[in-house]
Amino acid sequence: MSSVPAKPRWHFLFTPKWLGWHLFTVLATAGMLWLGNWQFHRAESGNALSWAYTFEWPIFAIFGLVFWAKTVRDEFKPPPDPGTADVRLPPAVGARVGDGASSAGQVGHDDAEEAADPELAAYNAYLAQLNEQVKGHGRWHGLR
Repeated sequence: MSSVPAKPRWHFLFTPKWLGWHLFTVLATAGMLWLGNWQFHRAESGNALSWAYTFEWPIFAIFGLVFWAKTVRDEFKPPPDPGTADVRLPPAVGARVGDGASSAGQVGHDDAEEAADPELAAYNAYLAQLNEQVKGHGRWHGLR
């Protein structure tokens, strides 16, 4: 049996979405450099305020390129393995602290740890109080 080899990770750079982003980056960078050149010529002809814009536009172009490079770099990173982290999620909506109900949204939660940490228990009680105060609030906006 022959198996289809996996595509290299960099092939996403040639999808239509990414080709559009590459084109936008090139056009935006060229446009900002052109605007910097235009401001330079205005500054040379006597417009003193244009000297600041002469340097601002190339800096904006550099920011755009750095943003593009970081976005591409982030896409190369593999997604994190969800089973390796001990994630703490907030208590489920409507769950009260101290009523003995287990929060469905918590992973790795230890009740003994909360009991040993009075600051954590106070914070969770505060969150429960805020949750009670806003119950039904969304119905006025058509959310519930």
